[in-house]
Amino acid sequence: MNPKLYWEDFPAGCARRIGPRRITAKEIVTFARQVDPQPFHVDAESAASFQFGGLIASGWHICALAMRMMCDDHILESAGLGSPGADSIRWKQPLRAEDTITVEATVLETRRSRSRPGVGILRWHWDVKNQHGRSIAELETTGMIRCRSTPENVP
Repeated sequence: MNPKLYWEDFPAGCARRIGPRRITAKEIVTFARQVDPQPFHVDAESAASFQFGGLIASGWHICALAMRMMCDDHILESAGLGSPGADSIRWKQPLRAEDTITVEATVLETRRSRSRPGVGILRWHWDVKNQHGRSIAELETTGMIRCRSTPENVP
């Protein structure tokens, strides 16, 4: 694979709006049956009796959808090296069947790895919003990505 995007392509403040992506009840139930089979994620009828008033996606499903959207947008074209993790995840309101989501991803901070100068570190803020512009989840993540240049060959 010849990556198109490197650490230098994601300066602090860089923002991307990704999506839209519509979510179906079938997707919600399929994911939940495999990963998070709580009643309000797998059965619309019983979900109506819970505080959410109907079927909702698992928070983990929201994270997985956002990750897929980020991959399709730019990660798969980048010199990505994975992630050491997420610093925070907040599920702010339910994601329901037939909602449409977008991800607004902003680079908060960039730096070179101290121990591996050919590797850049990106700290991101992801805001997953529904079709009404309401935030349903927010994540702060860290990604590692190869640098196009090393300190020795930077002009």
